[in-house]
Amino acid sequence: MKSALITGITGQDGSYLAELLLGKGYEVHGLIRKASTFNTYRIEHLFADPHEAEAAMFLHYGDLTDGNQLTHLIYEVEPDEIYHLGAQSHVRVSFDMPEYTADVTGLGATRILEAIRRSGVKTRFYQASSSEMFGSTPPPQNEDSPFRPRSPYAAAKVYAYWMTLNYRQGYDLFACNGILFNHESPRRGETFVTRKVSRAIAQIIAGRQQLVFLGNLNSKRDWGYAPEYVEAMWLMLQQDKPGDYVVGTGECHSVREFVEDAFGYAGLDWEQYVRIDPRYFRPTDVQLLLADAYKARTDLGWDAKVTFKELVWIMVDADLEAEGLATPGKGRQALIDLGLTESPRLGLVPLGVQDEPASG
Repeated sequence: MKSALITGITGQDGSYLAELLLGKGYEVHGLIRKASTFNTYRIEHLFADPHEAEAAMFLHYGDLTDGNQLTHLIYEVEPDEIYHLGAQSHVRVSFDMPEYTADVTGLGATRILEAIRRSGVKTRFYQASSSEMFGSTPPPQNEDSPFRPRSPYAAAKVYAYWMTLNYRQGYDLFACNGILFNHESPRRGETFVTRKVSRAIAQIIAGRQQLVFLGNLNSKRDWGYAPEYVEAMWLMLQQDKPGDYVVGTGECHSVREFVEDAFGYAGLDWEQYVRIDPRYFRPTDVQLLLADAYKARTDLGWDAKVTFKELVWIMVDADLEAEGLATPGKGRQALIDLGLTESPRLGLVPLGVQDEPASG
């Protein structure tokens, strides 16, 4: 049985990746931070009592700012694969917390790479890089495009990217950078614009919200569906040689388009409910990100299947259903066509995975 360690396992990508790996027969270990409130709701349906023989997922308390603890954990677990997804990942927040973002998002990757080197564990390492690293570089962006970061978050990710490359070349580690463009789902954090919109629509229809406040509607992004992107992560670590890969759909849509499609799908006029708040503008912004994922298609055999409109439908349907409201159903049908289904509490899970009640 293969084993994997996932940092950021409680996040959107971590939860989907854990599902994918468990479905492939992996033993999965996740790094979580100690908090006074439960923050494991995205993976609660995967829990099994660790005392039970069939248990295959185990959680470990730790922090990306503690290099010694990371070394001890990697030495103890001896994972075949490490997926480093943990970070301070909100771009706008990184302007308010630049030092913390640099410590966790940038140095966090270095601490794990150094922990791998110190422990001597033979493992394969995945670094979650970001399309935000390209910043003002003209589109489309691929593995050879220069990095011109426009935020503390992007700058920290650039540092982590180059450290991953240096450890690969300097210490012969199997280390990959996955440069993922925007990927969304019903498990996206509620402060990210796509989920903020889909959740607001549900609450407006439910009569619990009147307006939603957004920032720059003109920014354009390459948006895909998160469960497909975690498969690309896994594929990178199955190759004969490590490499760096851009992952995206090759299509570009503005925030305004997402808003228009989402509200229109729910039968609402977005202009009645959306207001612009300058507080959500970034001091320096990225106007257009568009992936050239030719290398991923060629080397990994990976390609995005969910379209932009289907992504919108999936997210709106899930948030409407979470509010106990009727849905148009196109998102559900798109998932059925992909062999997925919805969990009323969590959003989306593979067919056959049961949604269990929260523990504690």
